[in-house]
Amino acid sequence: MKRNIVIAAVTAAALIGGGTATALATTADDGDSARQTANTRLSNDAQDDRGDREDRDDRGDHGDRGDRGDDAERAASTDVTASEAIASALKHTSGTVVSAELDDEDDSDKVVWKVDVLSGDDTWHSVSVDPSDGRVLGSQTDDEDDTAQVRVALKGSSVTAEQAVKAAAGKGVVTSVDLDDDGKNTSWETETRTSGGTERDWKVDLNTGKITADRSDDTDDRD
Repeated sequence: MKRNIVIAAVTAAALIGGGTATALATTADDGDSARQTANTRLSNDAQDDRGDREDRDDRGDHGDRGDRGDDAERAASTDVTASEAIASALKHTSGTVVSAELDDEDDSDKVVWKVDVLSGDDTWHSVSVDPSDGRVLGSQTDDEDDTAQVRVALKGSSVTAEQAVKAAAGKGVVTSVDLDDDGKNTSWETETRTSGGTERDWKVDLNTGKITADRSDDTDDRD
């Protein structure tokens, strides 16, 4: 009778723990051994479950960091504005700024302002600026195939990228500026973020500096 009770107890424990167990019990001592084996299996299963949960938590933490790493959000919390980053880049490399944005440095966790400067000899420079103090961290040359198109778009224009950033600053923290040279109406495109977290795109006229809402952005919002 005792043997049957022991076997039933071990079998039930094995089913609850999600594993299997074989019980061979002929005496009271054998029953004690079987119960010890079942308890060991349950303890191991519990440890495995805790390990799985910890792994999932770790992956979740990394995902949260990725979400918090949104460029626009990080730009709103940096000490150096887009305008200051552009000024710092131009002190290091003379030319015409075509774009500036907060970006990951070589796919790492470090974030920098990346400022693209087109020099007088048509060489493209990507200048990295520290968002905490405005220091130039480095510069590298890039190959671009739209140099002629950019030159045509900027020919005769009176509003620079830095001036466009200053014009858009009244709408929120500027997180990026870029030359829109596609189509007939060329302009500076800027993105801003308000203290409430709202992101908007704006167009700044290359000649007048007038700022208007990007209607294509409004269409995207409705979609």
